[in-house]
Amino acid sequence: MNVIFDNIPAYLTGFLMTLKLSLVSGILALICGLFLAAFRVSPLTPLRALATTYVELLRNTPLTIVFFFLVFVAPQFGILAPLGFWTAVIALSAYTAAFVCEAVRSGINSVQFGQAEAARAIGLTFGQSLSLVILPQAVRTVIPPLINVFIALAKNTSVAAGFATVELMASGRRLATANPADTVWVLVGVALFYLAITIPAGILAGVVERKVAFAR
Repeated sequence: MNVIFDNIPAYLTGFLMTLKLSLVSGILALICGLFLAAFRVSPLTPLRALATTYVELLRNTPLTIVFFFLVFVAPQFGILAPLGFWTAVIALSAYTAAFVCEAVRSGINSVQFGQAEAARAIGLTFGQSLSLVILPQAVRTVIPPLINVFIALAKNTSVAAGFATVELMASGRRLATANPADTVWVLVGVALFYLAITIPAGILAGVVERKVAFAR
């Protein structure tokens, strides 16, 4: 167990990179996911088809394949993402946005249809109805699953270890190579640092869920 305490700085370096990846990717995924959700419920068929195709494609593709596409396939089409942090951010954001979209869409669908009809009846456009009437009511059901999506995102950052990003898992791999006799304890240390992110987020999800709970 001493290997954990002796290498706290190395763990912290990876931990901070994991946090940075999670925060930046989470914000971008939330923005993209909101737009995708709006497209999914849009009255315009082309927008619905575009968003549906994107969501189904990304949700059913392993995250590792998304990384491989960005690193090895996209450059063949002239798309060059800086290898390392920003490649990881783009891959994680694009992948997570599909799950954010579905969480938001489920919240939108939980709002009674009569609310949208009432909004149209007073002359609100689709965008105004969505932003002023439907989304504020959907928030109560959207936040808990969104937190779970972001917990999954924090764990998914480990995939970036294989693509030139020194996050928590990559730090653990280096420590395991340097301390082969203590590999198990090195991995225990990695797990503890991941738990430092996921457990508080899970508690937050439970608190928020209780606060926004309402009688159905």
